[in-house]
Amino acid sequence: MDWREVAVTVSTEGEETVADLFYQLGCPGVSVEDPELLRSYVESGKWDYHDFGEVEFTGTSVVKGYFPEDAELTDKLETLDLGIRELIQRFPHWVVQAKGISLKEEDWATAWKAYFKPIRIGKKILIKPTWEQVEPLAGDIVLELDPGMAFGTGTHATTTLCLEELEKIVKPGQIVFDLGTGSGILAIAAAKLGAKVDAVDLDAVAVKVAQENVDLNRVSDQVKVLRGDLGTVLKGQADIVIANIIADVILMLLPDLKRILRPEGEFLASGIIEPRAVDVEAGLKEAGFEILERVEDSGWILFRARWANNVSV
Repeated sequence: MDWREVAVTVSTEGEETVADLFYQLGCPGVSVEDPELLRSYVESGKWDYHDFGEVEFTGTSVVKGYFPEDAELTDKLETLDLGIRELIQRFPHWVVQAKGISLKEEDWATAWKAYFKPIRIGKKILIKPTWEQVEPLAGDIVLELDPGMAFGTGTHATTTLCLEELEKIVKPGQIVFDLGTGSGILAIAAAKLGAKVDAVDLDAVAVKVAQENVDLNRVSDQVKVLRGDLGTVLKGQADIVIANIIADVILMLLPDLKRILRPEGEFLASGIIEPRAVDVEAGLKEAGFEILERVEDSGWILFRARWANNVSV
């Protein structure tokens, strides 16, 4: 299958807003090239395995979304165009420029690799692309990853927030449900922290990629990858449910949590841009949750919640 790459150059403060446009259109992959983020990773030591050379800081980011060139492409591009026009009207001071090219599948899968390098998350998680070499430190939990055409490399703030929370709250023997697993990175991390995991995604490509990464990390005895409507293919109840998706989908999932999350369980909701955080917080409380933690990174929000009074409603 051929793919259409749409690249939107936008002022740095508009990066998450443009990314959210792509997510709402069901993009199976979104990449962000942010020189400021790159610099922060290099300076913090998170990316201490690679020399990126001189980086030009322009005050803009390039957000790329990928669409299959199928019967729905025209409608999706028209909707995206409307969304971009609305951004230009609402934020006239932003730089917003869009262009698109067609890619063969093999080009799609490799175009972003220059920006995916080994990265440390939290205290002991080390994400290692399969094509990179690295020497782990004692106690490191190494996640071998080839995301292919599925979302989730660990470099995006939404995924980083989830990984940091999982490192803090997962206990050996717990059951974790990962809704919208993408590359499987969160499911694999939970498994390596000692949990049993059901990882679910609607997209066939994501399911294939997630299963490959589960096998690569030798956690297939702990992680079951399922394809289906998020929240409806799962049996039983989990100690932790993760949804690293977007605000609208999280709100749609809330009724399912009454069935799949234990009374004493915790819910991690991520992938939420700051302007939508108030909607998600209200939805969580209306569904019977109390907010334990609200964490922000680069304009993205994660909520950690549990049933109010520790009782499912």
